[in-house]
Amino acid sequence: MDTKAASAGPAPTHLPSSTYPATSPYSKGARSSHQYFSLRWNNYQSNMTSVFHELLESQSFVDVTLACEYNSLKAHKVVLSACSAYFQKILLDNPCKHPTIILPADICFSDLQFIIEFVYRGEIDVSEAELQILMLKDAKKWLHP
Repeated sequence: MDTKAASAGPAPTHLPSSTYPATSPYSKGARSSHQYFSLRWNNYQSNMTSVFHELLESQSFVDVTLACEYNSLKAHKVVLSACSAYFQKILLDNPCKHPTIILPADICFSDLQFIIEFVYRGEIDVSEAELQILMLKDAKKWLHP
């Protein structure tokens, strides 16, 4: 087999790549006859953000429903709990396979959509008026638990 042909072209950015020698995290300073390598996943953060957003858009593997104002949307428990102590507590207290979380009455559905988009993408585009409303609601939530 021709090794040059097999390794031609750049490595895919979505896969980890070996970058440089490293010490074993298990050696605790002891010398070892084994050599260890550090693996780095190029563009890991942007790739994960993109994948999470694609999972949300396609509704793949969703396992929680969020409801307010007679509307609902589906999301992923692991993403919500990683980004929000509020959702983490609710999900830990209610270990259902696919729970439905009914949000407080002061959360409107458009705000929920903004929040979920922000959680999955790390950014949102809102008008100045929407930004002021979101900031006031957030301040109210933190000042009056």
